[in-house]
Amino acid sequence: MSAVVASTPAASVEEICRAAKRAARELAQIDTDRKDEALGAIARALRERSQEVLAANALDMAAGREASLSEALLDRLALDETRIEGIARAVEQIVALADPVGEAIEGRRLRNGLDVRKVRVPLGVIAVVYEARPNVTIDATALCLKSGNAIVLRGSSTAAHSNAALAQIATEAAVGAGLPLGCIGLVAGGGREELVELARQSGTVDLIVPRGGEGLKAALQEVATVPVIYAASGNCHVYVDAAADLDQAEAIVLNAKTQRPGVCNAAETMLVHESVAGEFLPRIVASLSAAGVTLRGDARARAHAHAHPHPREAGAARAGSETNGAAPATTPASIALEEAGEEDWASEYLALTIAVGVVDSVDEAIEHIARYGSGHSEAIVTRDTKAARAFQLGVDAACVYVNASTRFTDGGEFGMGAEIGNSTQKLHARGPIGLRELCTFKYLIDGEGHIRD
Repeated sequence: MSAVVASTPAASVEEICRAAKRAARELAQIDTDRKDEALGAIARALRERSQEVLAANALDMAAGREASLSEALLDRLALDETRIEGIARAVEQIVALADPVGEAIEGRRLRNGLDVRKVRVPLGVIAVVYEARPNVTIDATALCLKSGNAIVLRGSSTAAHSNAALAQIATEAAVGAGLPLGCIGLVAGGGREELVELARQSGTVDLIVPRGGEGLKAALQEVATVPVIYAASGNCHVYVDAAADLDQAEAIVLNAKTQRPGVCNAAETMLVHESVAGEFLPRIVASLSAAGVTLRGDARARAHAHAHPHPREAGAARAGSETNGAAPATTPASIALEEAGEEDWASEYLALTIAVGVVDSVDEAIEHIARYGSGHSEAIVTRDTKAARAFQLGVDAACVYVNASTRFTDGGEFGMGAEIGNSTQKLHARGPIGLRELCTFKYLIDGEGHIRD
């Protein structure tokens, strides 16, 4: 019989979750070496069986193109040998991390002589609901197993073949290495019925982590009786301050918007201080436009972007005039910014589109972010330490950057290994959800016949 519980046609969501609950009790007691051996086996199996994964992914990609998925979504869905190798390496990086289970958080002796220790323990069964990205199947599985948790996976229909292949490979490797059957469960089918049933498994599932947009978040909020950590939208901002190094600002904005636009830590809005807007906006508009980005600006942003050409372009135009040559065909002054509407400030585009606004102060930038931001990742570019400090203290987000791209919000970049997602809420985890965030704690109390008076 196959090791993947969900591959049995008769397996219902409830049965998959019950199997995970049984496995979780055993997983909580398994030592680090055996968990690491299982993860190592998963990494090896991914490499050895990569052609199976690629064949499954090709089916999903073909269906995605037929369904006219956006290029950003297709990029998130696509796998190749390089990406599979990256997934395998991420598993090995998790092997190298310290096991949080059993870690002593604090300890003390009470006045009555009792010894109290607060130690990390697994949460139990974690359900991960995700869209498009098949790499999450392995990233989430490795993190849950290392932290002693069983996992129930529910991907989207767009990645059904890829997810099934990856879950099958991971489960066979993990069970073959001595982990309990049921430690990895896959809910086949991407319909709302399965989502609702999974979200109501309060007797077996300890936590749900959704990875997707606001639609998925809203769907869960309507029906979930299981606790949820929302790793949802990332409406991220880069604010270019009056004291910014403009070369640095240009590089950061370009990276934050274009390095991988279809991810939650990509910038969706750029705010620019009025005092540097006339100089900075023409050059960044030209650079972003050259990278294929559509820009939507407020009235001041549109005016500044067209009022002055980039100095390099202006010089080229003058040189052309002096030699009776033609000026460059495209200058920043000829690039039109679309008019930004209220919906643009609140949008997570996940595409090569950015909203642009001009503000009069760091406080106004903070206020704008407070109104429209999603609490994910926000950045300021400035050489003014006072402005940087005000931004860090004033912005309420999981990750706040000074002179760095928002694209660094990632468990791997933070040295946490792969992540299940980035939490935009405050309890019980915030930011990248790694091994420690997949644990709770318990108090262990030792006495010598103590009784309470």
